[in-house]
Amino acid sequence: MPQSDPWPIVFGKLGECVIGPRDVVRLPSAATSVQIDYESELAVVIGRGGRDIPRSRAMDHVFGYTVVNDVTARDVQMRHQQWELGKSFDGFCPMGPWIVTADELDGRDTRVRGWVNGALRQDGQTRDMIFDIPTLIETCSRGITLYPGDVIATGTPAGVGMGQTPPQWLKSGDVVRIEIDGVGVIENPFE
Repeated sequence: MPQSDPWPIVFGKLGECVIGPRDVVRLPSAATSVQIDYESELAVVIGRGGRDIPRSRAMDHVFGYTVVNDVTARDVQMRHQQWELGKSFDGFCPMGPWIVTADELDGRDTRVRGWVNGALRQDGQTRDMIFDIPTLIETCSRGITLYPGDVIATGTPAGVGMGQTPPQWLKSGDVVRIEIDGVGVIENPFE
């Protein structure tokens, strides 16, 4: 896909949102949010820290890859006109099931798929991402030191709930499964 914007949108997620690859995601109360969405994503795990990492050397800083569901409360995200609050609720970052090292997999060329209740919603290749992994690392390290263990989620293929007609928000009893070829599977129930 051609880049529509020269800069990726970057946001943080609080540590409290990270949970395991099969853990239950607790939905917030309806008074807080009713538009809970999923985002199937490859995550890059930094192995060698650095600051102002040039795109040409970015892959030297990758330790490996894992699977992430970047769960988002879209109404909260829009209400506050920034992304951190809507993406950082407790449990809103299922991750795992392990890290596949960069010498075992080239994250720049793998397949990302996501299902909701067994229905395939997302299916994309990382080589088709709007911003590639070196660009994301270069952007995230501009003036900010990246440390070993830092995780960068790379973006999601088309097919999120917000993009369905009508939108398909997650509800209690739903199960989201994300699989990345060469990395693994996470599957989380929502309650």
